[in-house]
Amino acid sequence: MDMKEILVDAVKKGASDIFMISGAALAYKIHGRVVSTGGDILMPDDTRLAVFEIFTLAQIDITSPDDLKSEMDFSFSIKGTGRFRANIYRQRGSFSAVLRCVPFELPDSKVLGIPENVMNLSELKSGIVLVTGAAGNGKSTTLSCMIDKINSSSEGHIITIEDPIEFLHKHKKCIISQREIGIDTGSYVDALRAALRQSPNVILLGEMRDFDTINIAMTAAETGQLVLSTLHTNGAANTVDRIIDVFPTNQQHQIRIQLSMVLRAVVSQQLVPAIGGGLVPAFEIMVVNNAIRTMIREQKTHQIDTVLQSEPDMQTMDSSLLKLYRDGIITAETAVNFAYNQDIMAKRVAN
Repeated sequence: MDMKEILVDAVKKGASDIFMISGAALAYKIHGRVVSTGGDILMPDDTRLAVFEIFTLAQIDITSPDDLKSEMDFSFSIKGTGRFRANIYRQRGSFSAVLRCVPFELPDSKVLGIPENVMNLSELKSGIVLVTGAAGNGKSTTLSCMIDKINSSSEGHIITIEDPIEFLHKHKKCIISQREIGIDTGSYVDALRAALRQSPNVILLGEMRDFDTINIAMTAAETGQLVLSTLHTNGAANTVDRIIDVFPTNQQHQIRIQLSMVLRAVVSQQLVPAIGGGLVPAFEIMVVNNAIRTMIREQKTHQIDTVLQSEPDMQTMDSSLLKLYRDGIITAETAVNFAYNQDIMAKRVAN
């Protein structure tokens, strides 16, 4: 089993992920479905050899199983093929690997179907913009498109902090510093604190994952930087509540006020199956205006959907899915299955 050949084959077939797990055949995720390649069942020795071949390709100096931690994240490139984000781990005592395929070329937002009002958020000069959704739904890709637009249209210093780095950005109008957790810095918190002393205009934070990261990100936004980041939440209202719930109860009133002032937008996205194959994105878009600012301060986030339905530059996830259905891009079943309110969606597609 030649690891390089597998990577080339996966890219040619349009796979987003590669699965190498003992007890199962080699498999790819293509258009959201995990598909077996039909080869032999991988044995523990097969996955062990594959893992060490991956380390060789990534130029990581690990020579024995004792050097391997329980989990390892890193990224690497294969010339002429693409970049790969690897997660190496143990399961049932054997080695396993899942690799995400990342193209060298930055994606085109129009080809991907990212709305113009999402891309226009890159024109903001300060505050926090969040792209949310479950893993594997294109959050990093959307943020990379936004970073590339900033890089192509304005001058400044962009700092990206990722675990690991996915898309590589060239210096265009901006200077770009790309830092990888575990290689260039010890943690998101360390890198974010340091970034405030590196004269950034834009900070891309791979994930706002805990109290310290969220706290420093809010401080950065208050001091005049544009902070772009992700959260694993569904929907704008849930995202606001998730951020506030990270803080101790006695601080939450103050955090609501602070968040209402620094949050600029929340974009939630899903990749859903399209008629005829492939995946198409659906977006919920919340741009913070005075009404939403008041709702955040006064613990009325449950009313945010009402604003999303009434403002022309905003939309709910369900309205995005309904439009895709009415435009003949997705089926009624898909619209219902991916809707936040499935009962209401079922009635809408039935009419």
